[in-house]
Amino acid sequence: MGRMLNILVVEDSQPDVVLLRRALDAGGRGHQVSVAGDGVEALEVLQAGDFPRGRPDLILLDLNMPRMDGRELLERVKGDPALASIPVVVLSTSSSVDDVQGAYRRSCNAYVTKPQGLADFDVVVRKLEAFWADCVASWE
Repeated sequence: MGRMLNILVVEDSQPDVVLLRRALDAGGRGHQVSVAGDGVEALEVLQAGDFPRGRPDLILLDLNMPRMDGRELLERVKGDPALASIPVVVLSTSSSVDDVQGAYRRSCNAYVTKPQGLADFDVVVRKLEAFWADCVASWE
């Protein structure tokens, strides 16, 4: 079994937050999940270092949010030497080539299009969780 992760979910859709939490909880690993409703809130939390177990091991980032969208937050996170090494997975409904290429140009670690069905959504989130918890070396 893999390690427990400290995950920051940056998502303005409460139904998507509920689905993400449910899928992560179903793995039974006890991940610490914090939620920010937009990029402004996420940046404040990241810069304050306000996490129960230190900084995040992973950021799951939506693109389309109010105040500061995921594109700008991704640019700021990857442009800040203190935050740049945190893996960021964009999890968006958009499959636009411009969005995908733009996210990779801004140095996201992966881009995943949110599936439409609940079962498919669970499968995708559990695969992401397993990959980051089981396969990726920790920076700690």
